[in-house]
Amino acid sequence: MRRLTLHEHQTLAFSPIQRAVAEGLRSTKAVRVGADLEQRTVLASSSLVGVLQCGDVELRVKPKIGIHRLLWLLGYAQDPSGWKDDDVGLAEVDELVVAIAVSFHAATRQALSHGALQGYRTVEEALPILRGRIREGDQLRIRLGFAVPLEVRYDDYTVDIAENRILLTAAHRLLRVPGLPALTRAGLRRITTTLADVTPLLSGDAVPETLPTRLTQHYRPALQLARIVRAGQSVDQPAGATRATGFLFDLNRVFEDWFAAALRHELEPYGGRLRSQLTRHLDLDGRVRIRPDLVWERHGRPVAVLDTKYKQVRTGERAHADLYQMLAYCTVLGVPEGHLVYAAGDAAGSHTVRESGTKLHLRVLDLARPTEHVLAQVRHVAKELARSIP
Repeated sequence: MRRLTLHEHQTLAFSPIQRAVAEGLRSTKAVRVGADLEQRTVLASSSLVGVLQCGDVELRVKPKIGIHRLLWLLGYAQDPSGWKDDDVGLAEVDELVVAIAVSFHAATRQALSHGALQGYRTVEEALPILRGRIREGDQLRIRLGFAVPLEVRYDDYTVDIAENRILLTAAHRLLRVPGLPALTRAGLRRITTTLADVTPLLSGDAVPETLPTRLTQHYRPALQLARIVRAGQSVDQPAGATRATGFLFDLNRVFEDWFAAALRHELEPYGGRLRSQLTRHLDLDGRVRIRPDLVWERHGRPVAVLDTKYKQVRTGERAHADLYQMLAYCTVLGVPEGHLVYAAGDAAGSHTVRESGTKLHLRVLDLARPTEHVLAQVRHVAKELARSIP
């Protein structure tokens, strides 16, 4: 197996890769594939990080912000009030997906060490005998004139509960990841055997809510990691004769989801509602759609619009396209100020648009700072938003 490594948004030349394999990698849209004058294969990564395997090539794309910080962003986006850095012991492995898989296996093995958790689940089905209560409406609608079967509803004490379904689904997804350590892969298979009587979630299913209780406390680290696994993208892309598989995280989406969760939490004292991906149209004919990342509404009307950018903005490198985009958002939504939030850089500042007076703010978050400082930066953004409202 030939192992190649890139960092996010990096371009490197490698000794030639077979054409079929190169086409398989290109089909995932995680990397661009080309060639240089020396006939070497040139791979250019994007904001997608993780692992891909195609033919005899295993490609790993690493995040620049570090595995621990990326894990925190992912975990906080899933559960802002309950995530703590020390809740999950991340494996000391210098590979994002491998670290998550090894950590998930360890946490889930510990959670299941005394057997799978059981609980009551409401079941509705047709039975030849009475169990629980008859669903009278369904019985009359479906079985009118028949004594059996009976449409019943009852509570079943079972392992097929939301917590176990989440863990099983994460184990199944990780088993499709290439390049995992043999012990971790074997451990994941044992987890699926232990949870053999559990129904996995389907790809389109929403992750069920699980309320933490004294009885489920020992499941908490495993569930947190399982939700992070769920946030990733499984890759299973056939491309001609060579198939590409893998597991990826989109850093654009990770940054947006984290910032939305953090800002929503910080805006709670000010009221209103923070909406994600609100769709409107730029033109009166409704043919040009706009969709800002975040819109803060109060009393049923937009009062602030924000767009996240997982990229670096530098002084002297004016973000013209981003500013034009934000001006369009402000104009359509009728708000006097717009906020562009970047993941790195030193070009924080403001611009006032001629004639309209619309103010466009560039805000930069330093994700390399300690956790409490990063959240303090978001808290400052929330205060600035609240201060700008008349």
